[in-house]
Amino acid sequence: MKKEWGLLPKILSGVKKVESRWYKFKIAPWNKVKKGDILYFKDSGGQVTVKAKVTDVHQYFIESDRHALEIMQKYAKLDLGVTDIPIPIKNYIKNKKFAIFVFFTDVKKTNPININKTGFGLQSAWLCVKNIESIKKIALL
Repeated sequence: MKKEWGLLPKILSGVKKVESRWYKFKIAPWNKVKKGDILYFKDSGGQVTVKAKVTDVHQYFIESDRHALEIMQKYAKLDLGVTDIPIPIKNYIKNKKFAIFVFFTDVKKTNPININKTGFGLQSAWLCVKNIESIKKIALL
């Protein structure tokens, strides 16, 4: 998550109840995340510090930038904690073809976890794994 957007504190406070992802292609978590899964959150370049349980998933094919704004407006309060979509978000969702909204509950702070993204690609913002233990970095002494 982009740290400058300040979303982790909103997740922890209960203001943010949905995580959205916008893509030009169908990539993870499209058709991979489901009700009952556990989400782990971190800011870009940081450690995993928050977890939550998935309660629902909504996926959309985006027909146009106008359609993207209509969908984002529907979820803005739950996703961003605001009713007016900020300009950086409007710019971010432009020209996207797919949107996924992952609803969550049971938010908890976790002990910080370093993860190893080897095999997922350095730019991967969403990793789908059976168990977070499989991607934990082992501290070298």
